[in-house]
Amino acid sequence: MIRVLIVDDSAFMRKLLTDQFVGQSDFTVIDTARNGKDAIDKVKRLKPDLVTMDVEMPSMDGLEALEKIMQDTPVPVVMISSLTHAGAESTIRALQLGAVDFITKTVGPVSSISGIQSEMLDKCRAAVKANVVQLKKRLISSQQESKVLLSSRTNAIDEKIVAIGTSTGGPRALQEVLTRLPGSLSSGIVIVQHMPPGFTRSLAERLNSLSALTVKEAENNDVVRHGLVLIAPGNFHMTLERQQNKTIVKLNQNPPIGGLRPAVDPMMESVANLYKQKAVGVILTGMGRDGSIGISAIKKYNGITIAEDQSTAVVYGMPKAAVELGVIDHVVPLQAIADQIVKSVTK
Repeated sequence: MIRVLIVDDSAFMRKLLTDQFVGQSDFTVIDTARNGKDAIDKVKRLKPDLVTMDVEMPSMDGLEALEKIMQDTPVPVVMISSLTHAGAESTIRALQLGAVDFITKTVGPVSSISGIQSEMLDKCRAAVKANVVQLKKRLISSQQESKVLLSSRTNAIDEKIVAIGTSTGGPRALQEVLTRLPGSLSSGIVIVQHMPPGFTRSLAERLNSLSALTVKEAENNDVVRHGLVLIAPGNFHMTLERQQNKTIVKLNQNPPIGGLRPAVDPMMESVANLYKQKAVGVILTGMGRDGSIGISAIKKYNGITIAEDQSTAVVYGMPKAAVELGVIDHVVPLQAIADQIVKSVTK
């Protein structure tokens, strides 16, 4: 039985969230909390298996409470976020502080999460299986304050490319990888992170502020360049095409694949078709199997394939699926992924 603590300043939301778990044989709501301070106290006393945490609350907001909880009594936390720019920025920060995942609520006269019970239950079931040891690890201390100038190489044609796919636990994993890569990396990078619209832009902006690479949310017809990281926007699949001597991004809203848009598979398949043996595919933490077909295509063309080791993956779903297919060349812990990428690009 998964014992849940619900944290929200709204009595209505506490009731609505509680109702999502009613009738589920594997969940029980053990208590609720009205603010961050109340949440910290109840996590210590009740030791829940899972916490749902609102971002904006009086006395102590969700970010402060999350940081304290992850320091003292780490437990899987799923954030409840609003679909606003400020809400997206706070959610990305929460994911980097150790939250496993997030669920969005509508914004109106009364905020609600009605109609997304299935998504919420799936994410909560995945969250309780998260690697709490990895969740407790702090943000990288050596955050770079200045960015490397890219003017001398932004027009370079990419001979190689790095394609990264990730889901649950991905924002923190991406930060770990991208901040360890040099600004002089002689390759472009394309990323699919499972995330809804609005949140991918906030994620890109956050990573851009921390990395020596240039990171942005991809737009249609963006040109792939050395030192540039392009993240697929929420609700759009991203593929690559060649135009003359350039590789450009193409976005589409073809049907979701396995319920996902963006999905990793079509991005990696297009990378495999264009770059053949010069492609580097990377699968990081995430639930499900997305990316296993795409990285298989990269392997088929003798590209280099990398997967995150189980010891560091917050959720060992996507990497496991790829490893079990026998298409991964290097299985390495998260902190070694960047070094393996550099070696693969310069090989």
